[in-house]
Amino acid sequence: MTQTGPMTAMSKEMQDCVEACMTAHSLCEEAMSSCMQMGGQAQMQIMRTLMDCSEMTRMCADMMMRRSPMSAEMCAMCAKACDMCAEACMSMPDDQMMMRCAEACRRCAQMCRTMAGATM
Repeated sequence: MTQTGPMTAMSKEMQDCVEACMTAHSLCEEAMSSCMQMGGQAQMQIMRTLMDCSEMTRMCADMMMRRSPMSAEMCAMCAKACDMCAEACMSMPDDQMMMRCAEACRRCAQMCRTMAGATM
């Protein structure tokens, strides 16, 4: 995939990755709200991971949309943050919100890994 100018249309893969990032971002925000209501020490650990992932996915989507030359590196970092977040959410298997968040983060991580390996 070659870039022929600043207005080159985003590839389908990139659009899908941006969407996956935004979905993960939204679900991390919802899960943070849920964690805040629960309180407790375990939730505080998960909260940090959710915050990191929420910020990372939003920034990653933004960078891809504006065709930042750092998108590939950002996607690699985002995949790592999403993997960590999915792991943290899986520590609460009885919580539907956390399971939805984990699933979105896993999907995002997979797509970001693919984009990180692609030439943007």
